[in-house]
Amino acid sequence: MKITRLVVHCSDTPNDRNVTAADIHRWHIQRKWAGIGYHKVIRRDGTVENGRPEYWEGAHVKGHNSNSLGVCLIGRDEFTADQFDSLDRVLTRWKDKYPLAEICGHRDLDPHKTCPNFDVGEWCRSLITTFYSKPYGAKAKG
Repeated sequence: MKITRLVVHCSDTPNDRNVTAADIHRWHIQRKWAGIGYHKVIRRDGTVENGRPEYWEGAHVKGHNSNSLGVCLIGRDEFTADQFDSLDRVLTRWKDKYPLAEICGHRDLDPHKTCPNFDVGEWCRSLITTFYSKPYGAKAKG
């Protein structure tokens, strides 16, 4: 599978609800899918849980599943600092493996979606700005 996109999603669940990858797996099975559609899930406390293995085509963005990996932030529109730190780590690892892959939000690939309810490109640019404004060797925060 040639990965050309790293897609950020949200679960669109209440921001205070502690949803897990197992919950999403169950919901997707109920939809008659072959299990959880995302490759990674980031819980409210920043815990990263595995979904589908990376070698298994996702079921997270129609028309782009064969060449993308999907990560899902739990919540609707208010994500925690821990979640953003974990998202940064997941995307950094994936970019190391797939350096030519574009990072985008679900809404960037489907104009009918608002997911993940923030501008992923702008968030990525803010990380670069934050990183370069830190003293040499300081860790950038999301």
